[in-house]
Amino acid sequence: MMFPAALAVRAEELLAACRQQNIKIATAESCTGGLIAGCLTAVSGSSDVVERGFVTYSNEAKMEMIDVPAELIERVGAVSEEVSRAMAEGALQYSGAQLSLAVTGIAGPGGATEDKPVGLVHLACALEGNATEHVRAVFAGDRDAVRMATIGTALDMAIAAVSGQRAIA
Repeated sequence: MMFPAALAVRAEELLAACRQQNIKIATAESCTGGLIAGCLTAVSGSSDVVERGFVTYSNEAKMEMIDVPAELIERVGAVSEEVSRAMAEGALQYSGAQLSLAVTGIAGPGGATEDKPVGLVHLACALEGNATEHVRAVFAGDRDAVRMATIGTALDMAIAAVSGQRAIA
């Protein structure tokens, strides 16, 4: 498997929990570029749970594929709590899934600003019929480390959502 063993275990745990409750998953990914969906689909048999993944790397993709309002991106920026929530909700709306994970952030090494450092990631998890959960994190390390930490946190959020727990901060 191309993902670290700890991530593979969490992916398997999420898939099993979703399978048990007949929940399908969709992802909306920016800074991870599809790696969350890749981690989930690296597990054999995941096709009965993983519905689809939206790689919405550009602002245009966020607007066109999952209906994130242009005004919202202009007002708060793509790397924000509001946009991550809109991405998660859009992924639910435009898929047959009941659970979505969305991430937007600055994996680095470039792209940072004074108020949005490298490693800043906004993650959102939407479970049909529940409030969308959000986590803001600043992960340390290089681009790969930020992206792997983002995958782990997203999987943890989804496991918590499916099991009825609050998102972890």
